[in-house]
Amino acid sequence: MDQSEAILSKLWERNYDPLTTEIIGRLPLRPDARCLDIGAGAGSMAYWLAERVPEGSVLAVDVDTDLLDASRSPRLTVCQADVEQEDFAPGSFDLILARGVLSVLRSPDELLERAVRWLAPGGRLVVEDFYFLPAEDAATPVGRAVVEAYLKAFRLRGADMRFARRLPARLAQLGLSGVDLHLRPLGPGQGEYENELMRRRLELQGQPLVDNGWVSAEQLAEFLTGLDRPEFRDVTTLLFSVWGQRPAE
Repeated sequence: MDQSEAILSKLWERNYDPLTTEIIGRLPLRPDARCLDIGAGAGSMAYWLAERVPEGSVLAVDVDTDLLDASRSPRLTVCQADVEQEDFAPGSFDLILARGVLSVLRSPDELLERAVRWLAPGGRLVVEDFYFLPAEDAATPVGRAVVEAYLKAFRLRGADMRFARRLPARLAQLGLSGVDLHLRPLGPGQGEYENELMRRRLELQGQPLVDNGWVSAEQLAEFLTGLDRPEFRDVTTLLFSVWGQRPAE
């Protein structure tokens, strides 16, 4: 992972960790719980979970583990693996977290099915992912241009920009009980950390959008300048946080 990606990972965690920790913090997690963090990134949630389970364990899985430090806790294990190829024994975990992962996988629904099998009776699955609203509905012309270019780059990588909307129903269909959700609006003007993450992401990764002719350099600069202006405020994305429990047997 290069330096720019490391910077974005840290900003990403600062923006999204407070909500994730609040949701999991409301769940009755036992001190000896076995936890799985799918797509652990820079590790902030894995480290936090390790503190929450003083008698338990946390397995942090990612395809790139350069930013993960297993020495942070004796309860933490780091595994470099493609979660689409990895498998675990049924009933292996009491808590599974998958944050910002499913929508970029080739077979997200298949991973959901396996994750439910990996849960122990009474275990909980927490999934957070993004639902991208249509670019043509953006609040400004420059917003429409930049958001469409950004979404096009994601689609070309095979991401499903609408998968998160199906999560509440899908968890219930897979047999989880007490399924609940929280929606957080994201986009320009939706918070200081949200703006900073968007700004840094486009500063570091926006040039390919220009090089491909999807947006002009002037449009990109105008969008970045407008992030802190109220007349540019917009909701471009919804963060779906969804959780449910495997029934006790």
